[in-house]
Amino acid sequence: MAEHVRAYVETDGRTGHLYQGWPTLLLTTRGRRTGRLRRTALIYGRDGDRYLLVGSNAGSPRDPAWYLNLHFHPGVAVQVGGDRSDARARTATAEEKKQLWPRMAAIFPLYDSYQARSGRDIPVVILERSS
Repeated sequence: MAEHVRAYVETDGRTGHLYQGWPTLLLTTRGRRTGRLRRTALIYGRDGDRYLLVGSNAGSPRDPAWYLNLHFHPGVAVQVGGDRSDARARTATAEEKKQLWPRMAAIFPLYDSYQARSGRDIPVVILERSS
C-alpha cells in the first residue's frame, strides 16, 4: 500500500488513483495519540459532492486506525486524482447507511462479506468538503 500512496502523490494522482481496479483517494487524518498527519489510500464512492468511505478494516473486529482518528479530529485532507481539498468527516446515520452501503458494496463487493464476519457494525463515512 505504501508504494500505491507514493505513486499517487508523486504523479499527482495520474498513477495510483486506481488500486487493483478500484477507485481510490488519499485521506489525511491527524493521529489521535501522536497528533501526526497520517495518509491512507482508500476505496471511495460518491454521493453528489460528497465522498464515501467504508471503515471495513478487511472485516476485522476492530475499526481501522484512520476511522478512530476521525473521532478526535474530523477535519481531514482529501486528494482525488489531482484535486485536493479539506473536508469534514462524519459517520453516516443508520438511515443514511441503508442507502449508501449498497452503493459502496457495488463498487467493492467484499464489503458485504466483511460485514458478515466482522462482528461489528462497519461504518460508512461521509466526507463533506469544507467551504
